[in-house]
Amino acid sequence: MTLSYVHPSPDSPWGTYLTQIDRVIPHLGPLARWAETLKRPKRVLIVDVPIEMDDGRIAHHEGYRVQHSLTRGPGKGGVRYHPEVTLEEVMALAAWMSVKNAAVNLPFGGAKGGIRVDPQQLSRKELERLTRRYTSEIGIVIGPQQDILAPDVNTNPQVMAWMMDTYSMNTGATATGVVTGKPIHLGGSMGRIKATGRGVFVTGREAARRIGLDLQGARLAVQGFGNVGSAAAELFGQAGSLVIAVQDHSGSIFNGAGLDLSRLVPHVQASGGVAGFSSAEVIDAEAFWDVDCNVMIPAALENQITAARAQRLQARLVLEGANGPTGSAADDILAERGVLVVPDVICNAGGVTVSYFEWVQDFSSFFWTEEEINVKLDQILVGALGKIWDQADRHHISLRTAAFAVACERILTARQERGLYP
Repeated sequence: MTLSYVHPSPDSPWGTYLTQIDRVIPHLGPLARWAETLKRPKRVLIVDVPIEMDDGRIAHHEGYRVQHSLTRGPGKGGVRYHPEVTLEEVMALAAWMSVKNAAVNLPFGGAKGGIRVDPQQLSRKELERLTRRYTSEIGIVIGPQQDILAPDVNTNPQVMAWMMDTYSMNTGATATGVVTGKPIHLGGSMGRIKATGRGVFVTGREAARRIGLDLQGARLAVQGFGNVGSAAAELFGQAGSLVIAVQDHSGSIFNGAGLDLSRLVPHVQASGGVAGFSSAEVIDAEAFWDVDCNVMIPAALENQITAARAQRLQARLVLEGANGPTGSAADDILAERGVLVVPDVICNAGGVTVSYFEWVQDFSSFFWTEEEINVKLDQILVGALGKIWDQADRHHISLRTAAFAVACERILTARQERGLYP
């Protein structure tokens, strides 16, 4: 199979990433001579994942593990199970992980994995067999010092436990550090489940302060209401904001006086989606993007804010809880309209930051309290966003380009200093 590095669709995740790299190259100075390495994943593994179904059939699924860069440390990135997973998507997600880890200055490279499957159609035992087979197939490229897995779309602590156990059994020793996002009693970290959503809140709080937006009474719209969207919504709610609209795979709901999160969160946990929530008005999927709000939090999948939606968006502030939710053309439109976008590579970096804490704790077998985790997370994200903001102000560029400039300078400096072998 030949990978298309050069001519992807500009609206695809990989095409969006390449456009972002092209925009940062003028800000890299002498390091620009190494920029082509950012456009080429270091390693791409495509695996067949056959499993025996409960009825005796043999089902085959295509799986991926992409290591975009290992220059600054072992690969780090989640694994998603989704029926629309593609290699190009996983390549982009791995590349964004490289940038994200460098933007926050974590000692990791970037990687990502996925299986093209609808996990909702699998029994628990089928899901376990799928997970263990996939882990065995990619075992040649993962490890606590090689490439560390984590939860992503449709994967969770239980899936991570199966992955850790499978890798450990195949290597002959318990290796808790091969995955993060594990159950607490298997070496997981306090605060990990809500860390990504907390990071969205922390960076959003800082951005709102800098642009003079009072969070008390601010109106929020949230797309995606899983771990990220719900955790961010709850924290903004505690700060006095009103979550007036939520959209997920099941539908879109609206309440101009603010949705009752104390009832909505349990409803979603019990029913699997926002549909059917009684204290809200059902609205059309496209109408969600027209809601009169101060803050928009896209926390679902890629390419949700299109150029057309960017023209209509009412928010002053966009907080990218998802990876790659804003297309390049939409990015330009939002900038022209004066809408501030806090990019994914810093906005949703709370998850990988606490994953780093978990990885460190596993090596030392010494664990911090949730309060200690949250304090450390706050300090790292506020400091990283401050450096990116200063870069943006100094060079009159967007926060996204500034984040890429900071991150790519770190990646390419490491690449230059390591040199090429042989």
